[in-house]
Amino acid sequence: MGMKKLPIGIEFFDNFKRDNFYYVDKTGLIRDLINTRGSVNLFTRPRRFGKSLNMDMLKTFFEFGTDPSLFDGLEISKETEICKQYMGRYPVISLSLKDVEGTDFQTAYNMLGSTIGEEAGRFGFLLQSDKLTQAEKKKLNRLIEEEFENAAYLYSSLRLLTQLLFKHYGTPVIVLIDEYDVPLDKAYRNGYYQEMVMLIRSLFSQVLKTNKNLYFAVITGCLRIAKESIFTGLNNFRVRTVSDIEYAEYFGFTDCEVREMMRYYGVEERFGDVKEWYDGYRFGAVDVYCPWDVINQCDKMRVKKDSPMESHWENSSSNALIKDMIEEAAKATKAEIETLISGGYVEKPVIPELTYTDLDSKDRNIRETYLWSVLYAAGYLTDSKQPKGRIHRLVIPNKEVLGIYEDRIYSWFRVKITGNIEHWQKFCAAVEAGDSEEVQCLLNKFMGESISIRDTFVKKEMKENFYHGMLLGLLKAEGRWMVKSNAESGIGYTDIMIEVPEREIGCIIEVKYAENGVFDSACREAMQQIEDGGYAATLRQNEMKIIHKYGISCYKKSCKVVYDKEEHCAVNPKHQ
Repeated sequence: MGMKKLPIGIEFFDNFKRDNFYYVDKTGLIRDLINTRGSVNLFTRPRRFGKSLNMDMLKTFFEFGTDPSLFDGLEISKETEICKQYMGRYPVISLSLKDVEGTDFQTAYNMLGSTIGEEAGRFGFLLQSDKLTQAEKKKLNRLIEEEFENAAYLYSSLRLLTQLLFKHYGTPVIVLIDEYDVPLDKAYRNGYYQEMVMLIRSLFSQVLKTNKNLYFAVITGCLRIAKESIFTGLNNFRVRTVSDIEYAEYFGFTDCEVREMMRYYGVEERFGDVKEWYDGYRFGAVDVYCPWDVINQCDKMRVKKDSPMESHWENSSSNALIKDMIEEAAKATKAEIETLISGGYVEKPVIPELTYTDLDSKDRNIRETYLWSVLYAAGYLTDSKQPKGRIHRLVIPNKEVLGIYEDRIYSWFRVKITGNIEHWQKFCAAVEAGDSEEVQCLLNKFMGESISIRDTFVKKEMKENFYHGMLLGLLKAEGRWMVKSNAESGIGYTDIMIEVPEREIGCIIEVKYAENGVFDSACREAMQQIEDGGYAATLRQNEMKIIHKYGISCYKKSCKVVYDKEEHCAVNPKHQ
């Protein structure tokens, strides 16, 4: 059959065997759910950690008419009694709310109705059932035709489906609802949050509360919305968050699973890179990787083993709310985020249940606690050790997520520095004029006011990347210049290259991290690299008459600048 394909974006369980995709076995979730479930079970995990695939796996296992061979050789197949009693024995309603959104409530309302109508259409065979009355068939047809002008029809739609399925089969129904919080997130950002809360609460209350036709329900999402807001009055309501030990290994890939996948595709020598970029999440007592990252990067390395590491998770879903929250954080919080970037940790209380309205609280402490809680639940922070009650020791999980925070720090830095127009203009003028003393003086002043990098944890090249990015953002604010990062020139890639075309001035900047504050040797290394790499070659080819070369070494909040200059007196033909 050949080598298995990597399952990029595959969310349907039966595709794995049918189309020969590589599958990381998570079927033990079925056994644990049967043995420890409540009547309603909520799993919260960050985006792209396998929630949707696990939900379809549950649907495939429990639903009437399933193909037992799909589970051959998997962990659950060893549980013969469970398979005999539960496999293919239940009607299942499976709903994903990930596409329920809109710029206004009516659009989102219609999207939800369409989603429920599509699921009702899977049970169109009930229209021929001799166990349903004509009135019941008429109600079902209304669902299939998406006739939800009367909101009461939408509120009661899922409960009605459980009633009809139970009456037809004589067996209680399993309800699966994936990404339940997506409509709430979209509603908050588009200004109709309260209307959406009322809609979701009514829908859930009717199908999940005192419903004799319900066997059990599984719900997934990113955040745990407060019970009083959405899940009012539910009994035997079980919640498993990223902090809980139970089920921790079923969302995300473990170290052994990643090693096995990379060995299968012959790229195990890149395991260290994958671990640095995508590992670091701690769910319960288990360390896990982001599956979306591992699968996508493994696919690239399968084709080209030395493929550069990339950010996949960040670009796979909206980060708008998170980025806005970080951007609007108070000064004290920004300083703590700088601590996280430098490899440190913060100890913060994490609220297990959240409401979006807390974002708008006038109480700064509530807003700040909400920020840390959302960052933790959404995967932008993780535990560095077992939490003590509500107090968590939070860290940035890996290199990919570090890049998201660095972007915010660069943004704050640019806003602060360019906001001081006089100092920023002096800095740009000094860079253009080759005034290295003024460049060093102003850069030290800016760094002292705006950033904090500790000499801990983070690798040297990552520290250099931080200062490089900070300086790049500052220079790019000068709109007259052509500023390039990691530009190819000579036989290498220079950190920053600047051209000032109208004055025929070019600049080469190489940034080094000064280990233990040894600035002089770091500066010499930077200048030597400029010469050995021939980094000025491109500027010469572009006929820059003056070329400024800067070697900048940085350590914590200080820097040193060394300088050299080339002058080319030949007249440029375009000025003859």
